Amino acid sequence: MDNIDTARVAETILSAPGWARVGITAPTSHIRVEAAFELARAIIESVKAGPEPTSPDQLGLSL
Repeated sequence: MDNIDTARVAETILSAPGWARVGITAPTSHIRVEAAFELARAIIESVKAGPEPTSPDQLGLSL
């Protein structure tokens, strides 16, 4: 994970379960902790999956 793409991290957070996104603002600490771990799991899964595959509709550019 040498280069972190902030746009991809943001997209991953936004695609995480809604309860986790709301849960990080919960008044009780155990819910905040569980929500933070869920967001971390979503980000790690995204990193392990590698770069997002390009769309078949996107034209490749030869360099």
